[in-house]
Amino acid sequence: MPESSLPQPSASPAASPAFPTTQGTTPARQSLADAGIPLGPLDGRYRSAVAPLTEHLSEAALNRNRLHVEVEWFIHLAHHEVLPGLHPLTDDQEQELRAIVTDFGAEGVAELGAIEKETVHDVKAVEYYIGRRLPALGLEHLTPLVHFACTSEDINNLSYAVGVRDAIGEVWLPAARAAVGTLRDMATAAAATPMLSRTHGQPATPTTLGKEMAVFVHRLERQIRRVEQQEYLGKINGATGTYAAHLAAVPGASWPDVARTFVEHLGLTWNPLTTQIESHDWQAELYADVARFNRILHGFCVDVWSYISIGYFAQIPVAGATGSSTMPHKVNPIRFENAESNLELSNALLDSLGATLVESRWQRDLTDSTSQRNIGNALGHSVLALSNVTKGMAQLKVAETVLAEDLDHNWEVLGEAVQTVMRAQAIAGVTGMDNPYERLKELTRGHRVDGERMREFVQGLGLEADAEARLLALTPASYIGLAEELAHLH
Repeated sequence: MPESSLPQPSASPAASPAFPTTQGTTPARQSLADAGIPLGPLDGRYRSAVAPLTEHLSEAALNRNRLHVEVEWFIHLAHHEVLPGLHPLTDDQEQELRAIVTDFGAEGVAELGAIEKETVHDVKAVEYYIGRRLPALGLEHLTPLVHFACTSEDINNLSYAVGVRDAIGEVWLPAARAAVGTLRDMATAAAATPMLSRTHGQPATPTTLGKEMAVFVHRLERQIRRVEQQEYLGKINGATGTYAAHLAAVPGASWPDVARTFVEHLGLTWNPLTTQIESHDWQAELYADVARFNRILHGFCVDVWSYISIGYFAQIPVAGATGSSTMPHKVNPIRFENAESNLELSNALLDSLGATLVESRWQRDLTDSTSQRNIGNALGHSVLALSNVTKGMAQLKVAETVLAEDLDHNWEVLGEAVQTVMRAQAIAGVTGMDNPYERLKELTRGHRVDGERMREFVQGLGLEADAEARLLALTPASYIGLAEELAHLH
């Protein structure tokens, strides 16, 4: 088609945009970045819930751990007189060196940051930071001992191991135990509270609310035990894991023994065979266990959300709180919804870390450098979810009346009990017990069966007296087997 025959844009006012453009007219505004506003919610909206992780997994905490590792390596070498001319430090000197670590605060963070701008290398900046302080301690002559025979990864792998170990032990595990404790309390309190099961979303053999809570307690506590048993590995063996520089400087020293005792002194497990990097396998193992815990807890949150939606739980309103912005009758299950989302975010990061950290090209690449800086975010989303579960459980009240009514409307669930008793009677030689499953299927499938109809059916079967009496005494609320006892096994 010739260009001239194509429809041409109209120049009339009707063709002008429906909304005026704002391009080039945006008014001047204050810089949020300059105001120090955090980019992400963990350091903003939710900071109070995850702040304890800052002590272990922030950039400042990583640098403090680096100072810790460097100072302890310095003391370790002197204490064991590994190098010719070295002598053990005095108690005062060791205390003053360790004060470099304990005194590291806002001023130290700023100073270290300024040094790093010059070195453009984070670990080298730590080395210089310590070196600046040795003259005041009368140890200027030992400045070459700082970072002796180390590659950056010798310091980093140990610093991350210490940080992750303490974050798990002092923050994540207590939060996990607290959340699971709220489930345990409900399992105990509701051990005998009958509840209709809903296999495939349909009415099924009753249980108790406590027993269902106990299942999650049992599963989550298994994962907690796995996390508690985690090894945190470390190495300090040089640029390619061969102790080459160590032996070049002091060929007579037993460097593997020096390395092992140092790593163990830090409270870590020695990894004797590595490339330049500690292989990070222990991190992948740990993150898989935490992620598995998260997934089980996610399933719990989904179940609780669903129970709230059908009225099994009533949410205790918080004074002054808004449930819905437009529907005042609602109390949204926000705690469990928030937990679900944060568990998903945590697992996305944990799964990525676990997959990334176990690989390194040849003897070293730096893909782990950026990855490991997100460990705090990965655990932070999990800790936030745990906080929400703990708070959410405190705002739940079991709606026992609703549970009882639901059971009473579903007498057909006793069909399982009746046909199983009929099978037992047939084996015992009682006649008339043919096709028990099919007869109960005809009675119950697609039909609402009440208590009177179920009892009439039982009375017409010709059961032995004791078997008939057991079934006639049975109700959906009492057909819970050993659920109450099982609820106390957590």
